[in-house]
Amino acid sequence: MSALRTWPGLAVACLLAVILAVVVTAVLALILRGIGRHQQWPAVLIRRARIPFRLFLLVIVLWIAVAISLPPETTSAWRDGIRHTFLILAIATGVWFAAALVIFVEDLGLARYRLDVPDNRYARRVRTQVLILRRLTVVAAVVIGLGAILLTFPALQAAGASLLASAGVVGIIAGVAAQSSLANLFAGIQLAFSDAIRIDDVVVVEQQWGTIEEITLTYVVVHVWDDRRLVLPSTYFTTKPFENWTRQHSELLGSVEFDLDWRVSTGGMRAELNRILATTDLWDHRTGVLQVTDAVGGWVRVRVLVTAKDAPTLFDLRCLIRERLIDWMQRYSPLSLPRQRIELTEEPVPNERPPRVRTEEEGRLFSGSPEGEQRAQQFTDAIPVIREPDGEPVPASPVPGETPTATTPAATTPTATPTTPPKENR
Repeated sequence: MSALRTWPGLAVACLLAVILAVVVTAVLALILRGIGRHQQWPAVLIRRARIPFRLFLLVIVLWIAVAISLPPETTSAWRDGIRHTFLILAIATGVWFAAALVIFVEDLGLARYRLDVPDNRYARRVRTQVLILRRLTVVAAVVIGLGAILLTFPALQAAGASLLASAGVVGIIAGVAAQSSLANLFAGIQLAFSDAIRIDDVVVVEQQWGTIEEITLTYVVVHVWDDRRLVLPSTYFTTKPFENWTRQHSELLGSVEFDLDWRVSTGGMRAELNRILATTDLWDHRTGVLQVTDAVGGWVRVRVLVTAKDAPTLFDLRCLIRERLIDWMQRYSPLSLPRQRIELTEEPVPNERPPRVRTEEEGRLFSGSPEGEQRAQQFTDAIPVIREPDGEPVPASPVPGETPTATTPAATTPTATPTTPPKENR
């Protein structure tokens, strides 16, 4: 042992420690790869824990090698400094390795729930919660690691009592200063376990349609339909209303509406809709109806209701139905196309006196007024009287085809003259 406690012995010991670490790592890698031929978890473990395990193992073997072969002439200050440095490195790499193992276990849980299946509501819920737990794990590992490292310093251990005594005041100040951050933090935890939103949920927020792409402890990323990212604080989803189209299931019902002319053939449109749905894979065969929902204001409103397995498929199906029905109306039913009917009326000319309406009294010729009575008297007085041979006077009728005339009051009053009997024809 005395031969090792020299500077050359220290170098040899460190070299042997590195070789030992490499050999151990290679052996474990071969074992895991052999198991990975039949199972998938070894590949996940290697990907997650390879680097932290190698660093942690290297720090441990080097610490042991240095502790065994450090020369005795080294001062106590150097020995304490080297020992403290290896302790800090061991704590940091050990916490990293432990966090990697926890994340590996979480990955095993996520591998059991796939998102590329039709009914993936429960899988999206579990994935959201596991991702939030992963972030909490990372935060807890960092906090624990920093706390353990700080406790290795004697000065901080002595000041621990005073720090704990003032923790109440500091906590109040920190809480007031970081009120919004803490609110987002607790809102993120609430979203993860309240099942309000999940990864890959279809939502409508701020009049934008998109899917939940990422949920963190402080914010949520929404992937908008045009490939933009809408970043919202976690408190938005706990304080404001929003639409979640896939909270219970991904199947959706959508509508397509037309404003058409009254001469539209709803039977023909319904038959064409059935042909369209029968020739497309976008429809899920649950609902496909055509209804007339309104018929006022000069148009007939026709509504088509269809269903699809998810929101993107429903959008494509609605566009397809709208396009095919418009093409059908242009080809086979042009009378269905909407028309604007206009009625032209002639307005009266301004300042034109309307025709005077005669009353019933004014419409009579011989009665109804003093002038009419006078005309009737003159008319009857102008009719000649014809006497029969027996002496009976008979009023003579006017000559057929002629209109009796009445004289004015200024003319002489006519008198009826008796006529002589007709002479016999000789």
